[in-house]
Amino acid sequence: MHEEGMHPVQKEIYRSMTPERKYKIGMSMYWTVRKWKAAGIRMQHPDWSEEQVQAKVKEIFLYVRT
Repeated sequence: MHEEGMHPVQKEIYRSMTPERKYKIGMSMYWTVRKWKAAGIRMQHPDWSEEQVQAKVKEIFLYVRT
């Protein structure tokens, strides 16, 4: 996590977390974003099946870069 722009209290909380806690938070954020992306795709393509939506989400996240 980038600490630039973080409030000092946020920095202290983050620094005090165990690696396991940071990992769990990161994974929770990852799956939340995947759900949001799927919802957006469903709105754009209401005629798509759930399999098509999930395939598109998988494709998008396969090529994502940081």
